[in-house]
Order: sequence, then structure tokens, then C-alpha cells
Amino acid sequence: MFLSLDSADGGLVVQVQLSGPPGAPALLLLHSLGTTHAIWDGPAERLAGGFRLIRPDLRGHGLSGVTPGPYRIESLARDQFALLDALGVGEVIVAGVSIGGMIAQAMAATEPARVRALVLCATALAIPGREAYRERAALVRAEGTAPIEAATLARWVSAAGGDSPAASGLATMLRRTDREGYAASAEALAAADLTVATSALRLPTLVLVGEEDLATPPEAARALAAAIPGARLETVPRAAHIPTMEQPEAIAAAMLRFLAPAGERYEAGLAVRRAVLGEAHVARSLAAATDFDRDFQRFITETAWGGVWARPGLERRTRSLLTLAILAALGREEEFRLHLRATANTGASAAEIAEAMLHVAVYAGIPAANAAIRSAKEILREREEP
Repeated sequence: MFLSLDSADGGLVVQVQLSGPPGAPALLLLHSLGTTHAIWDGPAERLAGGFRLIRPDLRGHGLSGVTPGPYRIESLARDQFALLDALGVGEVIVAGVSIGGMIAQAMAATEPARVRALVLCATALAIPGREAYRERAALVRAEGTAPIEAATLARWVSAAGGDSPAASGLATMLRRTDREGYAASAEALAAADLTVATSALRLPTLVLVGEEDLATPPEAARALAAAIPGARLETVPRAAHIPTMEQPEAIAAAMLRFLAPAGERYEAGLAVRRAVLGEAHVARSLAAATDFDRDFQRFITETAWGGVWARPGLERRTRSLLTLAILAALGREEEFRLHLRATANTGASAAEIAEAMLHVAVYAGIPAANAAIRSAKEILREREEP
């Protein structure tokens, strides 16, 4: 849909995509420089179940209007409040990628009572290489985005994703971005330093960064998370500067863990617990729970399974092998046997388990590894029996 906004920085027609239950908590999703709301398409599929999603094209991008630059991060933040006012939305959770993340920070600093939480993805307090953005703005104004396309895409996607559909879609978005919209927004990035304003924020914050992000590298994300008391930092594997396109499932999962109330966290943990340990085992554990250990069962489901095993940073097979090695080193035979049986579900092979036990022997001692290997041989033999 299109809305005509009466922003403090002049009238503007904005395209915005709305999805999710109208009465659900509002979640504003802001895109990066040179893209559109479409970079959130993948995560939006999962997020729309529990949130009212608001996905605008920023000023000068996509199908939203273009006004002469330079822009400022603060003025782009005012655009978003004007949009929320037009939609009748009061409080909102704000998630933003790159410049969208800087706009999100500015929104929280400008009207803290209206911003309930932040998800800051591939962004920073001040974007590294600020002078380069001024040079890029001048080049794009003169010649369009073609001269910067190759270098930009190399920063936007990981080394493995160069020929992916995500890379192709991002290239199309960049080519279609208005010259002035891109240049004026790049100038806003170059001028912005939110260190003081963001350091004063006191609200729940999740910081996400791709492990291969060159534009706003992990060290910038660490500095951003450190500036906001209590902020949580997660690194997204196999992703660069636009992780919402490369790893949409990981981004959605991280956001849902961060935003979900305790009940939803329990349900998410229960699903992972069942997938790893098996439906039958979990059903027996829950059925056997009494008043004495019912809270304990809920605790481990929410924390171990919903908090750690559900994280995107390691594949389930890797977590399985790590768990086996730790349990073997500690001599926790009952739990070791439980998780050894679970490798039928996690995909850890007998050869990989054997390799993990060699590490246990070296770093935790031969007796610990020997005991674990005896148990492993017995359980793996059971698995092979018809």
C-alpha cells in the first residue's frame, strides 16, 4: 500500500507492506542502503505468525518517493514515526539492517517511550569507512549504481553466496535504486555517529552480525552491543552484510528467541528437545514429572533446548558432538548414553564420535575416554541390530 506522509522533513509518499495479525505487537522492519523492504521477505514468513509486520521502503528507495539530499539519520527516523502515526501505531519493536539499524537507534533515542525493543543487524554506532560513503555518493549521483555494483555485492554476500539467488535479487534492487535516494542516504551514513545517543539507551536489544560482514564487521557489532547495557550479541554463520537474504531462517530464529515470551520459548525448546532426543523419550520424561521436578523440566526445556540448542551459531550435529565430548570428560555416563542415542537424530556419525573421543582422551584423560568408548560401542551396536 502507499501512504502520503506529512513528515517534518517534507511530504513523502511511502510504500509499505503490512502482514501478520492486526492486533499483534507491531514490528517495524527497516532495510539497508540500496535495497528495499524485500530483504526481509524470508524472515517475514516466520515472524508474521506472532507480529504485525510493517515493512516500508525508505525515502529514496524502492517505490517510496525521492527528495533531494543530503538526508540525515535523524530525519529518516522521523519518517518512520510519521509512518507509524499514519498507521495508528503507538509502541513498536524496531529491527533494521545497516542504515536501517542506525535509523532504529535514532528512533529509540528520539522517542524512547515508543520503542519497546531493538534488533540491530549488520550495523554500527558509526559505519566504518565513512569517507568512502561520501565518495560513493558523488559517484552514484554522477553515473548511477553500475560502477559500484561489483564491489557492493562482494560486501553484501558471503564468499559462498556470490552466485546465489539472494545475490541476484540484491543486484536487481541496487540497480533499481534511485541515484539521489542512494547518494543522499550514503551521505547520511557518512555523517552519522550515534555513539553518545545509543550509549544512553536502556531497552532490550539484540545485535546480529554476519561472520563474513566486511561493511560492518564483527568488531563493530561487539562495540555496538557493549554500548547498550544488557544487549545480546549473536553472530550468523555463512553470512555477510545482508544476512536477512543469505540466512533468513537463522535471522528469524534469533529474533523469535529474543522477542518470544517465556511460553513461546518453552514451546520452541520443546520442539528442539523432541527433535534431538526423540518424541518417545521426551514424552516419558514429561509424563514422569512430579511437583518435585516439574519446574526443573520446564527450566531445562527453556534454557538448554530453547536457549542454547536452538541458537543458529552451530549446526545440530556439531552441538551433539560437543555435548558428547563434554559429558565424556565429566564422566556423566547416563547423560552421555542419552545423547549418544540421540545421534541417530542429530546426524553425528560413528566416525565423528570416535574422533571426538580422541579429543577427550588428549584433553580430559584416557580413563574418561575409555569409559565413554565402552558405552558408545554398546549403544552403536544396538543401533546396528535389526
